[in-house]
Amino acid sequence: MKKISVLDRILLLITGLLAAYQIVFGVEGAPPLATISYTIAFGVLLVAGLLIIIMGFEVLDSPWVVIVSTIIPLSLSLGLVSEYIPGWTTPYLIFVIVGFLAVVITQLATPGKPATFAVAFVHSVAGMLIFLLPIILSLSGVTPGGFALVGVGGALIGVGGLLLSFLKAGKPILSQKDILTVLPGLLLLMTAAFVAGFAMS
Repeated sequence: MKKISVLDRILLLITGLLAAYQIVFGVEGAPPLATISYTIAFGVLLVAGLLIIIMGFEVLDSPWVVIVSTIIPLSLSLGLVSEYIPGWTTPYLIFVIVGFLAVVITQLATPGKPATFAVAFVHSVAGMLIFLLPIILSLSGVTPGGFALVGVGGALIGVGGLLLSFLKAGKPILSQKDILTVLPGLLLLMTAAFVAGFAMS
């Protein structure tokens, strides 16, 4: 396991500060469910970053890491759906609950291919929503152009989530060292894109 460096800790600290900023100031005009969903997502991101700073990359060995990391894209995508396509809120909320339970059950009870498939499917659906919806809304003029940055963050969270998921499943896309080297920077870029995008919404 790669040892966490001072630079890694600095990048993660900045990520945590950005997440804390987003929690405090929120998204102006967002409906209650969206506000709760965004707050949960950035709260989990803040806690995850602090745990890595304190405990090092070894904390990623926990089977709960994949489960917790799944909350971030599911919560963010639920917030976007409830805010911008409210007619889909109930069916998507059902998907979020069922998808999260599927990840929990497969990670704890049937690790291996079922767990990998569940995580990849859930992350892909949530990640594509976070990536595509803000860009479509921006291009169509429903939101300001800067809101497309949330979509950029969605692309980054999708990449990060899949890298960690396949690493945890024992089928890494990149080597463990490479993944842990890029992870702090990836988390910072992702969070910065989200915060900037929501500020321009």
